[in-house]
Amino acid sequence: MSEIKQTFNSSLGKKLIMALTGLFLCTFIIVHVAGNLFLFKNDDGYGFNVYANFLTHFPPIEVVAYLLYLAILVHALYGLILTIQNRRARPVSYAVQTKSPASWSSKNMGLLGSILFLFLVIHMGDFWYKYKFTDTVGYKEYRTNVLTNERIVSDFTPADPSFEHSSTTENDVEIVRVKDLHARVADSFSNVWYVLFYVLAMGAVSFHLLHGFQSAFQTLGWTHRKYSPVVKFIGTWLFAVIIPLGFALMPVVYFIQSLGR
Repeated sequence: MSEIKQTFNSSLGKKLIMALTGLFLCTFIIVHVAGNLFLFKNDDGYGFNVYANFLTHFPPIEVVAYLLYLAILVHALYGLILTIQNRRARPVSYAVQTKSPASWSSKNMGLLGSILFLFLVIHMGDFWYKYKFTDTVGYKEYRTNVLTNERIVSDFTPADPSFEHSSTTENDVEIVRVKDLHARVADSFSNVWYVLFYVLAMGAVSFHLLHGFQSAFQTLGWTHRKYSPVVKFIGTWLFAVIIPLGFALMPVVYFIQSLGR
């Protein structure tokens, strides 16, 4: 046990923890950006609200969610520790600075991580916390005719304060009542400062993953001349371009839509 503790307290052990938690978080953001694509559907928030309800009420998902929160805290903590250790080991910066984006990312992971952690605190406070633990998020009722697929949407006020959600079918009409997180998202993304901060944070995600995804495989020793180019391609195009762009488009689109209302 002492050898295991010593291993994970070493610099290499901390990097291993960073790599494992980082890859776990990478799998999460794939699922997260895929689920958030519901925001682009023109269905009065039905798909996104049902998706949000599923994430917060399906027990296996809730267990994974708490593992995710733990991974975020551990990743942030060990990132901070490694950054401090690296600064102490090299208090004087190099005389010659390289210009490549990957090199800039690797030398500024502490800054990028700090921006991301601040973003996560604000983001989760604005959406997850208010959705789960406050009454500031209203409800929507969706009545969908299962034969014609026609849907009627209206606000809903539950009589029972402990009401969470319901789904019933009456005379070929599916009645779904859920919290209206979609309205909360639309309201937040109508604030230009929130949108700008969100886009800035997605830029930090891009540079953070540009270095972090490939670095995780190197730390774990999963390198091979045949597969390393594939890892680099995925890390660059999927995690550093497509996913951050997908996230950044959401607040921009909603802000533009809010200008037309």
